Amino acid sequence: MAEYMLRTALVDAGIEGVLVDSAGTTDWEVGRPIDPRAGALLRSHGINADGHLARQFEPVWFRGTDLVLALDHEHYLDLLKLQPESTTPGTVRMLRSFDPAVAGAAPAMQGIYDPWYGDEADFRASWQMISAAIPGVLNFVRSELLHSRGH
Repeated sequence: MAEYMLRTALVDAGIEGVLVDSAGTTDWEVGRPIDPRAGALLRSHGINADGHLARQFEPVWFRGTDLVLALDHEHYLDLLKLQPESTTPGTVRMLRSFDPAVAGAAPAMQGIYDPWYGDEADFRASWQMISAAIPGVLNFVRSELLHSRGH
């Protein structure tokens, strides 16, 4: 959901040239489509995630990547272990570190639990937590784009 929500927010904000992608840290779901409950919630907001297939994160993707967002603390720790030493510090962050309500909390307190184990209400709760972080991500992206373009 976060991939499609962020991609849509970038388009709506007129921010171009940003690649948004998603992958898990394990191979458990590789090749599977988006959870039908997540797909339905996205569609209810006018976002189409048809065709999405789960993939596993590959460490080589750190090359040329400015920001890797984790939704839960376990994934955050997994990504830190995969991160090459040459990667810029701060490349791996919790998504909710961009949510002003929890930005100052420790990464362990910024997680979004996997709604897969719950019902539609859990997916709506995840939607709200993701949504609260998106404005901060957009501000970060704008700042990085201005910095990289010398403005």
